[in-house]
Amino acid sequence: MRHSKSMYWKLSAYFFFFFFTWSASYSLFSIWLGQEISLNGAETGIIFTVNAIFALCMQPLYGYISDKIGLKKHILFLISGLLLLVGPFYIFIYGPLLQYNVFLGAVVGGLYLGVSFLAGIGAIESYVEKVSRKYDFEYGKSRMWGSLGWAAATFFAGQFFNINPNINFWIASVSAIVLFIIMMTIKVEMTESEMERAESINFKQVGSLFANKHFWFFILYVLGVTCIYNVYDQQFPIYFSSTFSSTALGNQVYGYLNSFQVFLEAGMMFLAPFIVNKIGAKKGLILAGFLMAFRIMGSGLVIGPYGISAMKLIHALELPIMLISVFKYLAANFDTRLSSILYLVGFQFTSQVGASIFSPIAGTLYDIRGFSNTYVLMGIFVFAFTTISIFTLKRDPKNLNKLDPKPNSHIEPA
Repeated sequence: MRHSKSMYWKLSAYFFFFFFTWSASYSLFSIWLGQEISLNGAETGIIFTVNAIFALCMQPLYGYISDKIGLKKHILFLISGLLLLVGPFYIFIYGPLLQYNVFLGAVVGGLYLGVSFLAGIGAIESYVEKVSRKYDFEYGKSRMWGSLGWAAATFFAGQFFNINPNINFWIASVSAIVLFIIMMTIKVEMTESEMERAESINFKQVGSLFANKHFWFFILYVLGVTCIYNVYDQQFPIYFSSTFSSTALGNQVYGYLNSFQVFLEAGMMFLAPFIVNKIGAKKGLILAGFLMAFRIMGSGLVIGPYGISAMKLIHALELPIMLISVFKYLAANFDTRLSSILYLVGFQFTSQVGASIFSPIAGTLYDIRGFSNTYVLMGIFVFAFTTISIFTLKRDPKNLNKLDPKPNSHIEPA
């Protein structure tokens, strides 16, 4: 029990500083591209598309390796090491390359951001979820600290950006140093049985997933629902700041709003496991989908910063329910030996495929039709696919919370 608490706090701290690093360097990414690098909506859409392509190339690889090595922390070591370079990369490599040539900068930036953050987060989340089942603590309560880390960095990001955007990038690098130190203290124990289960995974078992109709129905939900919230968030800061008398004021207020939203999200991360355990994983996915449709459509219908802010804050209710429901749905309906592949391919990879398709479309629509009209169309799209998923997602099994055995003999450190 004592070791379980120690593991919970170490992984929670890892989540906190990973998200702090990510938020400091990325929460105002679209504003940085627009105001500092001077890219238009379509060019910004291309950047996000390239980022998504690199992320989706890494996600299947991360998923297979993660399941094959079990609870060993090799991937965490790689990601943590890359994050040490985040500040110098943005300041001395990424920004200058984008100003020299958008496509060259997009490729170099996509490679780094895809491997470290955009695919890395899925690998980290699936790793912590596995450990949470082994050490018997709720994943959502650990993931909550990630939301707090994001909020803590975002709270000051807008102010620092107005002074000098590079301040945020240097803060991210300092946070990454703390992250790396925490990672070195994490020692997860693996039994011989757990190592054998991990090593037994092969490509035939992975391939069998694609013959399972329920896996494809889950992918349909991800393509039609969850990937849209990423597309919505990409250029939302630009739209939000445009509703203020000056972009500098808009940037600052957006930092406060985003920080407040993520603090609310952290609280919901604590409550979401109780909600999902009560209503079931399938109903949790459906509830999150309808909340998302309302939020996105509402963003296009309301007027002024107060109404837009209210719509944005619904994200704090929706995301935790969706994330916890995804893990519980996958663990309840598929082989838990493939949990990383299921999450990284079925959820993260599919989300990035959707983002790579919809990002340039959304970027062009923003330039032609405006943000409000585009948001209404996106909200209708999410509503339609959520409704379809009521009939296609698999009903929860009765033993939803009894997902994985925990053998405990012949323990060796990972």
